[in-house]
Amino acid sequence: MAFVIWDTTLDVGVSHFNEDHRRLVGFINDLHGGIVSGLGISQMTYILDGLIDYTKNHFAREEDLMAKHEYPDIKAHRREHYDLMKQVAEFSARLREGKASFSLELMSFLKDWLVNHIKGTDMKYRDFFSAKGLS
Repeated sequence: MAFVIWDTTLDVGVSHFNEDHRRLVGFINDLHGGIVSGLGISQMTYILDGLIDYTKNHFAREEDLMAKHEYPDIKAHRREHYDLMKQVAEFSARLREGKASFSLELMSFLKDWLVNHIKGTDMKYRDFFSAKGLS
């Protein structure tokens, strides 16, 4: 069973952002599955690196569209993106130094952050982008 389940409560009204969010959910589910099945550290790190890269690209796409349409809350949104990337980069560095390991605690953090970010912060742009004719 999936650790994070995509459903309509995560629909932000912009199809390419929804697809990005589905991919991010997939990475988190892959990491969780790797923990449960006992994947090796190199395989887990590979998945985490994919999550980090995809997240950076997704955040850039969101922020570019926000800037293009002069989204009024862009600064706070960028800050949340920055804070998450900083936390994940710090974990990744600790992991590579042997000072951290993959855990269900990490998975809970990633799941909670993603779901709360989408349902809270990202939902704030739903009506804004809809009013701009984006879907």
